[in-house]
Amino acid sequence: MSSLRNAVPRPAHKERSQPEARKRYGLLEKHKDYVIRAKAYHQKEDIKKKLKQKAAFKNPDEFYFKMINSKTVDGVHRPKEEINKYSAEELMIMKTQDIGYVFQKWQSEKNKIDKLTASLQCTEDQPSRRHVYFAEDREEARELELQAKSKSDISAIHIPKAIKKKMDRSYRDLEARKSRAKDLEKLYMDMSMQKELQKKGRKRKLREDEILNPNGKPVYKWKADRKR
Repeated sequence: MSSLRNAVPRPAHKERSQPEARKRYGLLEKHKDYVIRAKAYHQKEDIKKKLKQKAAFKNPDEFYFKMINSKTVDGVHRPKEEINKYSAEELMIMKTQDIGYVFQKWQSEKNKIDKLTASLQCTEDQPSRRHVYFAEDREEARELELQAKSKSDISAIHIPKAIKKKMDRSYRDLEARKSRAKDLEKLYMDMSMQKELQKKGRKRKLREDEILNPNGKPVYKWKADRKR
């Protein structure tokens, strides 16, 4: 019976439009539009009521330190910048921890570079093992030389595409790690210099004519302090 009722065409009910005399007021507001507008209105009224109650029951003698340690910027409370929040000893300890972390990451990168270099059989900085062959004449010497070249020439050896792709990826990873290790080493040296400059003792920056091998980096000299 329900399927038959759905098969019978029914007229489409159209919403009532704004009368001609009220066209200047725009579209005719429906009930669902009124519900949304009424909820928003009552919500704002409740917020106003709560704020009025807070203002009425506020203690005029109330005080807390955020009143003097913060300021309002564009209607938002922001704390003042604490210049001397940490002492010199606390700053030194934090800097030491940062230097230790950078040094640890630098050593980790160096170890990974060594492992990757060993796996790729890179012998740039290692002495290569050489076999000495003794030839009877020049022809035999030339033949041995050609054999040695063919053995050492990696391009002559057939390498599968998948392995070659992995090797290329490993070489790119090796170059990236070398660059990262170099940046970490520079950062470690700079942080160590800043830490030394924070220590006590009279010091001065040397001029370029006073440096034996100038390399563009600042060089400092500490005054000799007599230990008691």
